[in-house]
Amino acid sequence: MAAQAQRQVAVGSVHDSVRDREIDVEQEHLDRVYRRLEEKIHEAEFLMRDAARRGQVGTPGALAERDAQVFRAGIHLNRLNNEFEDFLFGRIDLLTGKDGKKGPDGAYTAVEPAEGAVRPDNTADIAETLHIGRIGVLDQDYTPLVIDWRAPAAAPFYRSTPVDPGRVVRRRVIRSKGRQVLGVEDDLMRPELTAYLDGDELPAIGDGALMAALGQARSHTMRDIVASIQAEQDLVIRAPAASVTYVEGGPGTGKTAVALHRAAYLLYQDRRRYAGGILIVSPTPLLVAYTEGVLPSLGEEGQVAIRAIGSLVEGSEATLYDSPSVARAKGSSRMLKVLRKAARGALELNDPPARLRVVAFGRRLELEARELDGIRRSALGGTAPVNLLRPRARKLLLDALWERSGAAGRHSDPELAAELRSSFDEDITSEDAFIAFLDAWWPEVTPAAVLDAMADERRLGRWARRILNPGEVRKVARSLRREGRTVHDIALLDELQAVLGAPARPRRKRELDPLDQLTGLEELMPVREESQRERAERLAQERVEYAHVIVDEAQDLTPMQWRMVGRRGRHATWTVVGDPAQSSWSDPDEAAEARDEALGTRPRRRFELTVNYRNPAEIAELASKVLALAMPGSVSPKAVRSTGVEPRFTVVEDTLGTTVRDEAARLLERVDGTVGVVVAMQRREEARRWLAGLGDRVVALGSLEAKGLEYDATVVVSPAEIADESPAGLRVLYVALTRATQQLTVVSADRDEPDAAGVPDLLRD
Repeated sequence: MAAQAQRQVAVGSVHDSVRDREIDVEQEHLDRVYRRLEEKIHEAEFLMRDAARRGQVGTPGALAERDAQVFRAGIHLNRLNNEFEDFLFGRIDLLTGKDGKKGPDGAYTAVEPAEGAVRPDNTADIAETLHIGRIGVLDQDYTPLVIDWRAPAAAPFYRSTPVDPGRVVRRRVIRSKGRQVLGVEDDLMRPELTAYLDGDELPAIGDGALMAALGQARSHTMRDIVASIQAEQDLVIRAPAASVTYVEGGPGTGKTAVALHRAAYLLYQDRRRYAGGILIVSPTPLLVAYTEGVLPSLGEEGQVAIRAIGSLVEGSEATLYDSPSVARAKGSSRMLKVLRKAARGALELNDPPARLRVVAFGRRLELEARELDGIRRSALGGTAPVNLLRPRARKLLLDALWERSGAAGRHSDPELAAELRSSFDEDITSEDAFIAFLDAWWPEVTPAAVLDAMADERRLGRWARRILNPGEVRKVARSLRREGRTVHDIALLDELQAVLGAPARPRRKRELDPLDQLTGLEELMPVREESQRERAERLAQERVEYAHVIVDEAQDLTPMQWRMVGRRGRHATWTVVGDPAQSSWSDPDEAAEARDEALGTRPRRRFELTVNYRNPAEIAELASKVLALAMPGSVSPKAVRSTGVEPRFTVVEDTLGTTVRDEAARLLERVDGTVGVVVAMQRREEARRWLAGLGDRVVALGSLEAKGLEYDATVVVSPAEIADESPAGLRVLYVALTRATQQLTVVSADRDEPDAAGVPDLLRD
């Protein structure tokens, strides 16, 4: 026994020495990369200083050149100065390729090995080693030190498998923090092969990179997955951006992460095409906060906007939620007819004047209420936005007054008649009485004013007659009277903006550049053309349409929300990511019709993600029972790992709050990362009070807020309560049960009808 123990220690020591040696090898390379980065930083700083000197030359050309140089150097410097936790994260060791061609990144382009790359005795030499990182780095001789993860040469790092290895012999994931390499994990793509690098046999370290990545503790922000992207995810990320790319996948398949990485990849691949910006739409502010740090860590920021569905309208941000019945009414396509009627009806909100009196050519002219009503109906007869119909209404008023004046027959000569009419119009429109009447009779209507007017139940009942039933009218009006806007109100505001239209806004005056003051050029050039940088910043602030739109958790968008998102991508290419089994909208067919209208006739390309990387098999199996109830016949994604820890079931003994708090505290002791407590939407505030004082690793969230998020452990409170809160409740419960990466606890209350083991009725076989 002692001899066996000594042999085990010896083997372990050898293994540790090989690991340490390989870590040293990667550390040496990382040190070289950082030395090169420091050189590039010094170059960028020199360009910044040189640009500042150019600003003192005092000519418009020098200023324009300075602005462009500062802009480019500033972006470059910002990217180089970002300290990523694992700037260099991967490596692939490759066989000789079929040809000797190199790509723009300095790597060989061949995908398959050359004939004879593997010798008859199943040995081979490593011909090329590539390190993969967040941005590309070349040495002074333009030899690649790091390949950008989005470059074609990096694709084998993600796509190579033992079934289809291509040229890859070994794939290595490098774990680092700052400038220190902490560890390496290897996957052998050709395990039957004995490969040599510089005369030494190629070693393999660790138990697999993917399993190591999946075991890491979660925080309240999302990690990028560039080190652990798998083949089916990589196919989606690198798919051509033609028309519409549909991506479907169950919980834990990495849909959100794939969407974010796709945005970074598209910008890398064709930055000029996507200079119009990429919009990523998320269902909740929580998911935005969870994901917004990923893109800067991927080497992209500034060109991508991540917005919650309740923040798409400038100046409005909603975090409140309507009850399911109100949400169904507000989100339905029926609201389009209600809003169109409300927009026109809003012109009469403030008791418009019933008589117009003016003086022209020495005569008093009057139009009575009946005539004014007829003119209003004529003006509103078209489909143009209400606020843009004011010039038409003004012309119809002048026509009626001209007819009343009797001056139309004074001249038979067309030229004299036209001159007289022009003089008449000028006299009328310059009168204070006419100006005041027009402002009161056809005021500029704002979306917020119309929505506020809809809070009057009797008024909304007139506008929504035969569209909404009386119960829906009462609930919608009541919801609009409360303080604050809801997520569904934002889509109504956006629709009203389209129905009403907005007069052209005066262009905002450019702020004076401080460097202009140093040179005194403000006296010589009081109005200077905006620079390329200023124009880019202004367009980013004013942008309402994008070159590419990515919709995350697309199955949750209502028909009215699809109309809102569609306006932001009229000429865009699209990536639509979702899972029908997780939909919280009660009428998926109606939403699909609105989605298809928003996407137009563009061709569709579909992908499906089938592997669950988040949940261990024990949790995935439990969740599949709810999926079978929610969507019979649906297939759950396959979990890739098992922890041996079964979900825990417990029943309320004292109070619900005490039980939930105790279970959350128990999980905090068992996991290193975060704990999510998921409750029915109406219990959100109550649940936050239950958890007060437990620390920032635990968070309470409503069932609809859990979409897209993940935690090391979760507590799902009263499955029956979540399932009963809406017609889509079973699908929402399925989402709640699939948030945990390690442990799950289910708390049953009275409505859950738990058995002797505490298992609620909905989760029993």
